[in-house]
Formats: sequence, C-alpha cells, structure tokens
Amino acid sequence: MFLDILLASLVVLEAIIIWSIKRHREPRLRIKSDAPLGELLPSLAGLTHAVMVEGNAVELYENGAFFEALLADMARAQQSLHFETYLWEEGELSRRVTAVLAERARAGVAVRVLADASGSDKMGDAAPRELLAAGCQFQLFHPRRLRNIGLQNERDHRKLVVIDGRTAFVGGHCVKDQWLGDAQDRHHFRDLSVRLRGPVVHAMQSCFSENWVEETGELFVGDGVFPHLEAAGDVTMHVARAKPSGAAPAVKILHHLVLCMARKRIFIQNPYFIPGRAAIDAFCRAAARGVDVRIMVPAASASDMPFVQHAAHRNFDVMLAAGVRIFEYQKTLMHQKVVAVDGTWCAIGSSNFDDRSLEINDEITVGCCSARLTAEFEALFERDMAQCVELEAGRWARRGLWHRCRDNASYLLKYQI
Repeated sequence: MFLDILLASLVVLEAIIIWSIKRHREPRLRIKSDAPLGELLPSLAGLTHAVMVEGNAVELYENGAFFEALLADMARAQQSLHFETYLWEEGELSRRVTAVLAERARAGVAVRVLADASGSDKMGDAAPRELLAAGCQFQLFHPRRLRNIGLQNERDHRKLVVIDGRTAFVGGHCVKDQWLGDAQDRHHFRDLSVRLRGPVVHAMQSCFSENWVEETGELFVGDGVFPHLEAAGDVTMHVARAKPSGAAPAVKILHHLVLCMARKRIFIQNPYFIPGRAAIDAFCRAAARGVDVRIMVPAASASDMPFVQHAAHRNFDVMLAAGVRIFEYQKTLMHQKVVAVDGTWCAIGSSNFDDRSLEINDEITVGCCSARLTAEFEALFERDMAQCVELEAGRWARRGLWHRCRDNASYLLKYQI
C-alpha cells in the first residue's frame, strides 16, 4: 500500500514538473505611453526581437498574380532558391511550382524546399519524387514519426521564398489551386503577398534557415545565400518571427503594441480571427479613445473552415458593443493577413489572429514603416468592403440560440484550428 502511494505521488510530482517546464505562459501585456506610433517604431522593433532595416523595396501582389511574379523570378534563380510553405496539395499549381524548382536544380542552383508535414499531407508522392530526382533538397517539417509525436501540434505556417539571397516573397499564398485565378468565385481565394528587395532579405533568409537547420542540421553560408545587399528602395522594415521559450511570442507582442499605440485608425484583414481576452480589451479600448477600428473576416458561408468563423463569432458582440466595426467578406475565402495603422505603418505575413498562430505555430510578420504602402492596404480594405456585410451590434446580439451554441462549441477547439 505504501509503495502504491509513493509511486502515485512520484507520478503526480513528475506531471507537475513537466507542466511547470512546459506550461503555457500568457503574461498580461501592458503599455503606458501617449506617444504616436510613428515616434515609437524603434521600440516596436526592439520589443519584438527585431531591428529597423532601411532601404527596402516592397511590391504588393493580389490573388493569382502573385504566382505569376513568383514563378518568373524563381525561374531566374542563379545560385540558391529556398521555398517554404504550409499548405501544398496536388494539382495544377503544384505541377507548375515543382517544374520550376526541378528545372533550377538541374541547372545547378542549390534548391531547398521545406513543407509542413501536417499542412502538406495532400501533397502526394509525385512532387517530392520529381524534386528529389532533379537534385532538390526536400524536407518535411515535423514529419509523422514516433520521435516527433510530441511535436505534431507545432506547425510551420510560414509562406516564404528567397531567391539568390536577394529577393524574397512573403504573405498568405499557399500551393493549392484555389490560389490561382482572381478571387472570382468560391473556388478561387482572395489573398495578398509581397515581393521584397533590399537589406531586409537577409532577415527572410535567416527565417528560412531557422526551420531548415532544425530539420536537416545544414548550415548554408556564402554569397549565394547571404550576399552583400545595397539599398533597393525607401521603405524601413522590421520582421517579427521569434518565439522564445517561456516568453510571449514576438508576433503576439507586435499585434498588442500596435493596438495600444493606434490613435487614428486600425484596419485588419484576417481569415481566422479569434483574439484572446487581452487583445479584445485592447480593441475595445482603442475604439473607446476614438480610433476607427475595422476588422474584416470571411463569412462562415465563404470560409474553407466555417467552424473557425463560428469560434470567432463568440466574442463579436463584445467588440461590436464597444464600437469596433466588423465586416464579413461574402464572395470567397479572404485569406490575407494584413494590418494598417494610423496611415503610417502596416504589416503583412503568415500569422492569423488566433492563439494557434500567436502561441504555437512558427509564423512571420513583416512590418513596414511607409505611408505609401499603408495607404495601399487601406485602399484595398475599402475596395473589399464592397463584397462585405457589416455586422450591426443590436442585430448580432439577437442572433439565434443554435448560432450561439455553434459559436461556443467551436470556440472550445480554438487551439486545434
């Protein structure tokens, strides 16, 4: 009997120790500052483990036009071509991407391809076989093996391409046929990504190397991957990607800081919008101090995962009552992850506005200090409003019992979405 009690006590003690080491930390983020966002940009970068990088060029690409630009630039790679993505499915786009990667590898370019094992479970065998046969290095992130059983919930959600260490693409586009076309119907998604040139590309290359090294152990060096980079434009940028063990992730800090610093307007487009309590409070406080807060999400009927939208619905009434404006995009899945603040700063990347992206996944968000780019994002937001229905606080509060039940049930699964 004594041994049974001792054994049980040891098991409980071990469980507590493991929980203490691995426990999910959620510090209550706070900031005290009345300065406008434009004066605090170095702080914004520094608090997210980044630095301000001057002299960059940024070009926006919508919908299928992104892949036309990407594939053309990939085909011109001379020394290195690094491709990282979350979703990769069999189809026309997979064949086109694979063909360019394979052709460059046969031409002697060092091609490295990293795909998340969970997101790419519908990739099939043909693409990896063709890539490997051509001489590409191909690696799954956290492949399904016994030794990775504790890592299956941690995913590489980044969408990133770096060409010759000089040009980078980042945003929301994935390798799936729905990202072709021009968002003309439910079978063609709405998305935004950017092409970057200039010194910030070193940060993009560093980001790719992070998960590549984790999976392969390979450290790539030299001018073919980290060349000297001259200024290519006038945009100052910073990159949030770090997720220090036991500390608040950089992307989460970034989002919270800009919500608290905004003084005029906040426009957000995000497909999976399930903010935590601290973020909800920050949205409501921003609206209370007179900030024009607008959030755009896909309608449940247009989303590829309707239960995600129902999980988001759970807290809409609180934000609507506080004066936050919420728009539901009706035409198709709106997949871009964009933030524009006060006409001076904007961000784009892979991160959704939910606990999975902010706490679990590997993500990347690129901040841009540019009135021109911010105005472009705001103009796209206003153009997309034509495809939206704006939610009204009183009517939303009266939504039916079945709708509320679905919202609450979906919310319980938010970490697994």
